[in-house]
Order: sequence, then structure tokens, then C-alpha cells
Amino acid sequence: MLAPWPRRRAIVAWFVWLAAAAFAPAHAADPGKVLRVAIPVAETGFDPQAAGDAYSNYVNRVIFDALYKYDYLARPFKVVPNTAAALPDISADRMTWTIKVRPGIYFADDPVFKGRRRELTAADYVYSLKRTLDPAMRSNSLNVFEGRFVGADAVVAKARQTGKFDYDAPIEGLRPLERYTLRLQLNFPDAELLSNLTIAGSAAVAREVVEAYGETNGWTMANPVGTGPYRLAEWRRGQRIVLEANPGFREERYQASSDVADSALAKGLAGKRMPMIGRIEISVIEEANPRLLSFEQDLQDYLLVPPELASNVLDPGNKLKQRLAQKGIRLERDAQPVITGLAFNMEDPVVGGYDNGRIALRRAIAMAYDAEEDARVIRHGQARRATQFIPPNVSGYDARIDKAGRRDAAGARALLDKFGYTDRDGDGLREAPDGQPLTLRFSSPPDTLARQQDELLQRNLAEVGLRVEFVKQKWPDQLKAARLGQLQVWQAANISVTAEGFGFLGLLYGENAGFSNLMRFKLPEYDNLYVRARALPDGPERERLIRRMTELIGIYVPWAVTIYRYENALVQPWLLGYKYNPIQQHPWQYLDIDPARRASALK
Repeated sequence: MLAPWPRRRAIVAWFVWLAAAAFAPAHAADPGKVLRVAIPVAETGFDPQAAGDAYSNYVNRVIFDALYKYDYLARPFKVVPNTAAALPDISADRMTWTIKVRPGIYFADDPVFKGRRRELTAADYVYSLKRTLDPAMRSNSLNVFEGRFVGADAVVAKARQTGKFDYDAPIEGLRPLERYTLRLQLNFPDAELLSNLTIAGSAAVAREVVEAYGETNGWTMANPVGTGPYRLAEWRRGQRIVLEANPGFREERYQASSDVADSALAKGLAGKRMPMIGRIEISVIEEANPRLLSFEQDLQDYLLVPPELASNVLDPGNKLKQRLAQKGIRLERDAQPVITGLAFNMEDPVVGGYDNGRIALRRAIAMAYDAEEDARVIRHGQARRATQFIPPNVSGYDARIDKAGRRDAAGARALLDKFGYTDRDGDGLREAPDGQPLTLRFSSPPDTLARQQDELLQRNLAEVGLRVEFVKQKWPDQLKAARLGQLQVWQAANISVTAEGFGFLGLLYGENAGFSNLMRFKLPEYDNLYVRARALPDGPERERLIRRMTELIGIYVPWAVTIYRYENALVQPWLLGYKYNPIQQHPWQYLDIDPARRASALK
């Protein structure tokens, strides 16, 4: 006899739950293994489309999943599928991308799903990319995707007009074809798109999570629910972040490297289920000395060495000190994909503009700055003079080019003289060509590194007869002022989160002025080259355009690059699988701990 319908439905539901539980992935990570790491800057929160700081996104990368990722061990860097089933199927004109999402991937359990397992689908990526375009989100990934997708501009324009983004409005260039297939149709061929589909800002979030937990601006910083290997277990803002392995994480295995140099660090890991470590404890330790002390007291499993303390752990020649080597500690070292230098507001009446006089002033300031001393003294040898706008470890860097950062005080003085920046009143400091007083306003944060750079800059500029005053602002305030066009000159730095160096050139694209283009550089020739180059595949023609763009940066000097930075990582002997990766500095899902070796070392 059949049971009444309500009871039968309950029985069926119970059977479905049991079936789902039977096929749910087993918890692979060892809950007894705890990874301890320190970061120097407080996080802002864990929403992949909203978070703009690197430290929040280190966490976002292991909670949320982008379609693609960089092969952790491969050098040169290589993009491989993550939640995508394969690399994109791209049309002959490179304007249509079809991407298959792997079935059987699930979001971490959360009450918003009401006890059901929530599968990742193509629609989740459509929704998440729409979030980056939503003006109310103020996403730091906006410039990466804005203007790319057919039909999106009209939806964005309406959102700006009404104050509300219509997430249900169809966008021709951004849509799911069916449950596991995503179709992207582009306004132009975009050579950067594949690498940009690896960033945290392109990761998938579930719409119901955002609608349940979203703040008035749509951010869900305190309620991250993703499909990644870890989930948030504890958070004390600005102090401590604890992650635990996601028990519902799909089956992912550690892939061995073909590089013999990687065999030692990955010994015994090939084929292991990831993640291997059950718990990650992240401490925010802002001061450099306590961070290093914590590592030396075996309270951290690896450490990115503060540059000012490099001499405490490295001998001349950047070799690990014997006392550390004897403990089995290992050194990993490489150049960061970072440009650092002097940025100029191109709309400022003193240093901005495109006439020869203003160009001469900016170039003279750049020529006066001693990048070699910055690298050798202030950075404690953990940097070198920059040679071009694109840094090492990303595409587009050319080791043969050396056109930036060389100090020439005599040349700077001659250039200023030639264009009328002379000392009219005999006080040793120059006036503007119209005879008005000339004072440069330099903005910098109130930390030790910035103070040392301020002192160097003041000394260098005094030597060529330029007066400078310093405006001290914490970095968030400085960034806000830069976006509003309120700064004149400042020390700027930008780090790439992909291996695509072309993104650095976008920092000076006119359409990005006031956002990523903080310098507000607007040069028609440069913008035209940028638009043409981004639509070309890698090859001689694209290289030619990029070379001309870097030449224009050197001619007009909206941003004078000064140094490239090195980073040193110290690795405890019991930590397995760590390889310094300038694109992914905290590769937690690839790491393991040898408990016996840790116990032996801590005796």
C-alpha cells in the first residue's frame, strides 16, 4: 500500500539526502595539521568582487573559485582550467568565447541553501561578472571587464542613471547557454581576458548568498560562501583570520612538476588529495620585528621577510645566514611583478600637462631621484633599479631594455635651466618659468619606509634646486585623494595578480582616468595604441605597439618607475610543497606539513 503523499515525499527526500551524503566528497584535509602564517596589513573583507587589497584576496583565492588559475609550479607561468572543464573554445575572430563549467562542483554548506547541496553553474559566473560591472559595487575589478561584453554598457548606463543594477536584464555578451556552458561575446578581441579570468574578481559567488547577507552596497565581506578548498571559520578584524578545510570540496589531486628543481620541495605530494592541511591560522602582525621574531620562535611556518630586516636573515650576496640554514630553514627568492615609482597628477597646474616645460619638470624630478640608493639603502638591497615600465616575471618585460631610473643630477639641472625653471631670487631654489614660487607637494604615508624615501627625495631635489613639502596621509586616504585628482606627486606602486604584463599599460589608459589610471594620463596616441594592442594576440605587431607605448611613458613621464622589488620567503623544514610564486604568494591549498619533522624540530 502506498504511503500518503506527504509521508511519501518525506521518504523520497530522506532517500535523496542519503544518496547525496553517500556521494559527497570525503574530507581530505587532516584537521590536526595547522598552518600558521602572518600578514603585515589588515584585511578589509572577503567578497571577491568587492575586496581590493591583496591580503583580503589571498584569502578570497582559497574560498572562491575562478574559472581558470595559474599552474602553481610551472615556469614560465601557464593558465590552466580550474572549475572550467577545459580552456575556452574561441571563435576565429576571437570575439566569442565558449566555456564549459565542470559539473559536480558545490558551494560550501550554508543555511541560505536550506539543507540542499548547491551546485556551481554557468549562471553563477554570469552573475558574478555582472557584480563587477555594477557601479554600486565599486569593484576594483571594474576596469578589467568594463566595456568588454556586448550589450553590457547599456545595462551599466541604466544602473548609473537609476542607482540600481538590473541583474535580471539579459546581456548578449554575458550569458549561460545552458546549465554548464557560459558564452562570452566581446566588443573587441581581448588578449588579456584569459588571464583576467584567473583573478579573485572573476570568482563565482551564489546570488542567494549575496541577497541574504549583502549590505546596502551589495558587499558580503563577512559572509564568504564559495566552492574553494577552504572556508572562513573565525575572523577578528585586523587581528586574526582562521580558515578550515571545506569538507565538501571536490576531488583535486596534487600534480607533480616536470621540473627536476621542484622534485625536492614536492617530494611525496604527487597524487595527494588537496587541501592537505585542515586549518590555517592567519595573524595580522603589522610591525616587522615581531613578525620575524614569531617565525624564529617557530610560531610561523613560513615568512615573507620584511625588506628592512633582510640583513638579519641574509648574508651579503643574499645567502641565508648559517644559523638559519643549520635549522633546515629554506630560502625562496624572486622578483615581484611590481612597479614602484614617482606618480604625477597630469591635471595638476604645477606638474601636469603635456607642454614641453611640464614634461621637462617631471623628467628632471625623475632624473634627480637616486633609485640606486633607494634599492641599496632604503630597501636593504632587496630591490634593483627599474629599467622599464613593465617589471620582471610578467609578459612584455624585455631584459635588453634599460631606459628608466638612472640618476643624472647634472642633466636634471641643465633641463630645468633650459625650460626656465631658474633661481631668480638667489636663495638656491628655483622658481617657475613665470617667476612664481615653485613648491612641489609630495604625498606619502606615515610609515618608516615612506619617511626614508621622503628624506632621500628631499635631498635629491634640493641638489637640483627644487623645493618639496610633504603631505602625510594613510594609504586609504591617499588612494581616495588620488582618485579625486587631489594629489600632485606621490610614491606609487602596483602589483600584478596575473602574469600578463599588458595590464600595467592599462594603468595609463585614458578611459581609466580617476580609477586605475590615478595619474589621469590622457594621450590620444597612447590610447589608440592601447586599444589596438589589447585586441592583438602575442606576436611581433603587438610587441611593436607595446614598445611604442613604453617609449611614450618615458617621453611624457606620467609615472617615473624607480625600482623593482625582490621578495624573500623563509620556509620551515617541516613545511612541504612551498614554492615562492610572485603571482600567488600564499599557496595554501598546495602545502602540507610533516608532523614528525615539526615535532622533532620543536624539541
